[in-house]
Amino acid sequence: MDPVTPRYLTVALYQFVDLPDCAALRAPLQALCDEHGVRGMLLLAPEGINGTIAGAPATVHAVLAWLRSDPRFAALQHKEAPTERQPFYRMRVRLKREIVTLGVPDLNPARNAGTYVKPEDWNALIDDPGVVVVDTRNDYEVGIGTFERAINPHTRSFAEFPAWVAQQSQPGGVLAGKPRVAMFCTGGIRCEKSTAFLKSQGFDEVFHLEGGILKYLATVPENNSRWHGDCFVFDERVSVGHGLAPGHHQLCRSCRMPLGEVELASPHYVRGVSCPYCHGTRTPEQERALAERQRQMDLADQRGQVHLGARQPGNPARAITRDEVGREDDSA
Repeated sequence: MDPVTPRYLTVALYQFVDLPDCAALRAPLQALCDEHGVRGMLLLAPEGINGTIAGAPATVHAVLAWLRSDPRFAALQHKEAPTERQPFYRMRVRLKREIVTLGVPDLNPARNAGTYVKPEDWNALIDDPGVVVVDTRNDYEVGIGTFERAINPHTRSFAEFPAWVAQQSQPGGVLAGKPRVAMFCTGGIRCEKSTAFLKSQGFDEVFHLEGGILKYLATVPENNSRWHGDCFVFDERVSVGHGLAPGHHQLCRSCRMPLGEVELASPHYVRGVSCPYCHGTRTPEQERALAERQRQMDLADQRGQVHLGARQPGNPARAITRDEVGREDDSA
């Protein structure tokens, strides 16, 4: 193998486009990915496509080429990152009402999104004190990294964002008077919808980071960066930093929260079983099942086998919604 060619390639993609026949695309797209050994998650909806996939570079590019052979996806953009391990266990192509769930009908991000700002121009925009900078990601994502001056809406899901906008548009709120607003997310998809939503609410000057945090981290040198911390991604990498290098977080296999050094050092962290966020939320039977699951995964890893894992016992304390894959995720 060429030493500069990665063993695997992880690709995040999305596009808002009218896709009334999305159901007809599901089976052939699933079959194509299975044929090429590509894994991950792709969401199809009448408003477009969203997802993250990974596989050998040639096979991933074959899937992208197949998509772009459809004139509606000719302008499909993607972001890629090399990895030495397959970050997904299986491949699923799913049908959804929205490719990222906001719950506001009749929005059309393909025609009414905000103004794109390139990564190299982002610093100048968010340094402007007259611009309100909003992180549109969920609270647990913001908690491990964000931009300077960014406001955290403390949402548990993207569907809570419209209520936050309504609240903060009232007198005394950060959006009162409809100021200039700059928004960002992992890969850009949530901002397509959030900027379209703000414009539908009468905001005239709405901007969003083109390509999202991932494009910024891949483009802007660390010594000139306004980003602090890691960026959560919706795959087995868990988080990435500048240059899209692997971040400093692991994933709790019980509740799927990202864990940093402090959480990993907690007495409530038991690998594969619990962490400070979900400690005490499982029954003894569920904890034993999780411990056995982790034991089986460790054995499979020692044998060089892939362990797909069992469904987590009971309801997770906080499950990551795969509406927001690609990651963000909305890693896309």
